[in-house]
Amino acid sequence: MALAAVYPHGALLLASPVSAAARLLALLPSAAFWQTVLFSASRILGGFFLGCGLAVPLAAAAAARPWAADLLAPPIAAAKAVPAASFIILALVWLDGRSLSLFISALMVFPPVYLNVLEGLRAADTRLLEMAQVFQVPFWRRAWGIYLPQVLPYFRSAAALGAGLCWKAGAAAEVIGIPEGSIGERLYMAKIYLQTPDLFAWTAVIAVLAALFEKLFLLGIDQLAGKAGRW
Repeated sequence: MALAAVYPHGALLLASPVSAAARLLALLPSAAFWQTVLFSASRILGGFFLGCGLAVPLAAAAAARPWAADLLAPPIAAAKAVPAASFIILALVWLDGRSLSLFISALMVFPPVYLNVLEGLRAADTRLLEMAQVFQVPFWRRAWGIYLPQVLPYFRSAAALGAGLCWKAGAAAEVIGIPEGSIGERLYMAKIYLQTPDLFAWTAVIAVLAALFEKLFLLGIDQLAGKAGRW
């Protein structure tokens, strides 16, 4: 990167790490930077939690009722196979750019969380469940002491995957929808005006935010797993 940047007009095509870092440091103190980060993070993370919030109860319904699993199988397969860009363009017919990243992030997170949680529920120890039924253990204690420890490792794997997917898909949705005040808009403007340092700086912001959120979220899951294990 540094070698490419020293060629004539090379900085227009490929910014050096120094110029990208300098641009990022220049952006950090500005209120507009943090407003942009908050705008995109609220929608992308909102989509993550929305996808998880829909996937978990639907996976529970599918585990309890085989017909529900059969009903959900075709849309899940379509969500896994169809490129995110196709969903983004189609969603623009129904949604405005400001809510597009929330919808796309939720859509990308839903399939892995649903499938992993469903697998975890199906793998629950039937002997423990039968014993709990014989001793008439309340449902909430069964959920906390049997289902939760069984499902959490599956959910953790899906969350680790979904945390990265939601940021990538959400940022792509913003680049296409170009909502005002978003990170995607900043990326698009950087591309239009050949502001390569800005492009690299905002890309670094997305990577840092995705990594930080994933680490914090997985830490919360690990703490919850520890509490469930001590039940």
